[in-house]
Amino acid sequence: MTGITAQSFRYYAPQTQDDLLAFLADNEGVRLIAGGTDLFIELRNGLARPQYVVDIKRVAGFRDIVWDDTEGLSIGPGVTINELLRSKVVQDRYPLLVSCGMDLASHQIRNRATVVGNIVNASPCADMAPGLLCLGASAVIGSRDGERVVPMSQFFTGVKRTVVAKDEVLLKLVVPAEGANGRGGYRKLKRIKGHDLGIVGVSVWKKDGEVRLGISSAAPTPLVVTGLTESDPVEHVVAAARDAIRPISDVRCTAEYRTHMVQVFTRRLMKEVV
Repeated sequence: MTGITAQSFRYYAPQTQDDLLAFLADNEGVRLIAGGTDLFIELRNGLARPQYVVDIKRVAGFRDIVWDDTEGLSIGPGVTINELLRSKVVQDRYPLLVSCGMDLASHQIRNRATVVGNIVNASPCADMAPGLLCLGASAVIGSRDGERVVPMSQFFTGVKRTVVAKDEVLLKLVVPAEGANGRGGYRKLKRIKGHDLGIVGVSVWKKDGEVRLGISSAAPTPLVVTGLTESDPVEHVVAAARDAIRPISDVRCTAEYRTHMVQVFTRRLMKEVV
């Protein structure tokens, strides 16, 4: 078929975390797959040419959503967006994640796309990133040599780039218990009515007088704005959002319009999230 690149690779589906980490340590040219909504497109278009495609969906525990009163919410790398949305714990304690997830693509895509995959792909317009940044989430990253914890605010290093090394895997996202039961909302600007990539995404989170903003598609990476309070004038919060971003002009939008809509969404959300 025109436009589709044929290629071959070896497929591996480990059953345990140890097997997965050992394979990553011993092999080159590996791409991980959980939902595949990004990798399939890269393979089809010849943008990715892995020697191995490693399916992590069958790894024990990777499909788990776990709540702990001390640690908070843990999201495994195989958890789909729709599984997150159906979780009673998430609905009750982290409504901001529900708001972000509901705006990610279509119901059919959300049946495949994973929360961790949306983050690891590191697109500047990742829908889950603003909410996770606002909630102070961390990434637990593992290799055969051990584990390390990286705050989400330090996770992205550039467009499509993260701190995860080639022999590592993001084992789970941890959303701290301190962020539970806050109020939040997410607004996304799209080119068309319906399901589309975000031109701009803004989330607002409020709890105990504190305000945080998460912004996507307005800088090389998703970003978070902290140090704000509910007593701050709305225009002060709007100005903080404007000063934090570094938008570009591209085929989807101008930098000026991105800046304008970040301010519009921040202003609206500050009034709506009560």
